[in-house]
Amino acid sequence: MSIFKKKGQTAPAVDTAPAADSSSDLDTDLDEVMRKYDRESATRIWEGVPKIIITVIMTVFSLYCLYMTLFSTALPEVRLTLFVGCIIILGFLTYPAKKGHVKVNSLPWYDIVLMLVGAGCFFYFAFNALPLIQLATRIETIHVVIGVVGILVLVELCRRCVGIPILCVVGALLIYTFYNQLSYNPSFYNALKNVVYKLFYTTSGVIGTPINVCFTYIVLFIIFGAFLERTGIASFFIDFANRVAGWSSGGPAKVAVISSALCGMVSGSSVGNTVTTGSVTIPMMKKTGYKPEFAGAVEAAASTGGQIMPPIMGAAAFLMAEYMDLPYAEVAVKAILPAVLYFSGIFIAVHLEAKKLGLKGISRAELPKWGYLARNFYLILPLVLLVWLVSSGAKTMATSAAYSILAAFVIGFIHSLAANIRETEEGFGKALWITLKSSLLSAVDALASGAKGAITVAVACAMAGMIAGCITVTGLASILINAIVSLAGNATIIGLVLTMICCIVLGMGVPTTANYCIMASTCAPILVQLDFPVVAAHFFVFYFGIVADITPPVALAAYAGSAIAKSNPMKTGINATKLAIAAFIVPYIFAYNPSMLFVGNVAWYDVLLISVTALLGLFGIAAALNGHLFCKIPVVLRIALVAGGLGMMIPGLASDLVGLAVVGAVVVFQFITAKKKTASAA
Repeated sequence: MSIFKKKGQTAPAVDTAPAADSSSDLDTDLDEVMRKYDRESATRIWEGVPKIIITVIMTVFSLYCLYMTLFSTALPEVRLTLFVGCIIILGFLTYPAKKGHVKVNSLPWYDIVLMLVGAGCFFYFAFNALPLIQLATRIETIHVVIGVVGILVLVELCRRCVGIPILCVVGALLIYTFYNQLSYNPSFYNALKNVVYKLFYTTSGVIGTPINVCFTYIVLFIIFGAFLERTGIASFFIDFANRVAGWSSGGPAKVAVISSALCGMVSGSSVGNTVTTGSVTIPMMKKTGYKPEFAGAVEAAASTGGQIMPPIMGAAAFLMAEYMDLPYAEVAVKAILPAVLYFSGIFIAVHLEAKKLGLKGISRAELPKWGYLARNFYLILPLVLLVWLVSSGAKTMATSAAYSILAAFVIGFIHSLAANIRETEEGFGKALWITLKSSLLSAVDALASGAKGAITVAVACAMAGMIAGCITVTGLASILINAIVSLAGNATIIGLVLTMICCIVLGMGVPTTANYCIMASTCAPILVQLDFPVVAAHFFVFYFGIVADITPPVALAAYAGSAIAKSNPMKTGINATKLAIAAFIVPYIFAYNPSMLFVGNVAWYDVLLISVTALLGLFGIAAALNGHLFCKIPVVLRIALVAGGLGMMIPGLASDLVGLAVVGAVVVFQFITAKKKTASAA
């Protein structure tokens, strides 16, 4: 239930409804789309009193996280194990064994057993933390059993809410870890005890850095995002995008790019953002004349890109600041140019497609008015407050998030009160009472939603901790690094390609924040060893972890977009990959030319040069992939455009000039050819 009524949130002038012949789009069950392509949405169905009880439990958990993060001074072993134990309880209350048909208000006995036993293992550690820390590697058999059971239950919960790909990685590393331990001591029990101790009873495993960061920062930002969504900011972003670009050729697709960039940086979920904004933008694109496969792909590519959009970056910006030991403000600034290039690439592709199909924009009379947007501009104030508090260093990240949550509640209250005053004829007092009641209910709903959203991220972070723990125990990191370095030799491009493949595989179906935790632990050190700057290494692995959501065969965001567009999923995924081509190129640019990330003493003209040449290069590649500029481009010239575009992305003045000459020549030739065809046709 939301305090913020839909009335008054959407600009009165804009028509975002699809035409009658596209009415079938309105019948798309968005909940079913989310359940199919987003494990976070394949949840149990609670109604009536059980729903109220579950909501209260979720709300209490969010308040507990807020209190513990802001005020607790307990040992990490106590705080984090209590947190994971609570996550297991919430997880089994939320996620069924299978994501098919779920009975209403049903919790099987075996799930109750798993929930209580799994949570009990972590609570046992929390309540006996000091004795267990003092025992160290001398833990007894009962402690080994408790550790094994706790890990297995957590793995089962991961299967339910995150998926199989990450478990395949964890399983392979566990097998290798046991093999490694047995090579030192053939006793299976001793190997098991060592592994369990490292992964369960130390801060180098399940309760390692990823889960600590999740508990300390991520949960608060997820709660903040839940409050922010209820202020109507998504509708404001869509209306703003309509005003800015809706009038141009193929306007609705450009609206999708802008609105998804703005909404996606807050949501932290590529699939969730695709479905949320796509329910509005995809029917608009189809109505304008875009093919269904293209419409779904635009939304998926833009929604995925929202995760790399500063200043929030799906909460990953705060994680990157922690891992790279940099101020948050620096991370946000460094992310600007790559994000601009990414969305510019999509924008160019969308524009070229619109020109090829001869599509028009939305009538200016139907667009939201600037006055309406100005009156609702205050909706973004909580976001501005968060960025200001964190970047200024005035408050800690946790405190900044808490203040921003409060600000989001106040802004939502004001927004709802204004709407109720307009709609209620019984005076200010009645409107105030209605708003106060609905605001409190919405706050509970936001806290419960935040807790639910934290489950998947926390479980994935726990798995990331196990991955890091296995790598630490076995020394696998140095082995992998040495292997890739030796394979790459002097050709660092090979090392980058191999790392890219690892990132895409490891990032399949993993939420943004947990995705980065995994990449930072496993793949970034490889590039650092190859002498790439730390900042470039972390941004490189983050980008390629994210694009797994639009890269077939596991392109969940693209598949969600295809379900709304009623298009072929694989074709939609391929189109999304083509549209997001910048995400596959830009990381190589800043890897070889870190000035794009403002690394070192960088002159402004160097940054300007690399940005302009990269943008022109993206234009050349986008035109080649589209196959149409002023007229149809022959295959030979498309190859030339790709070569010229890539040339401008390779650092160096000579390659820039050659690439510019090639792309410029093709553009001029196409323009002249199109003019001749037009003249002859006349």
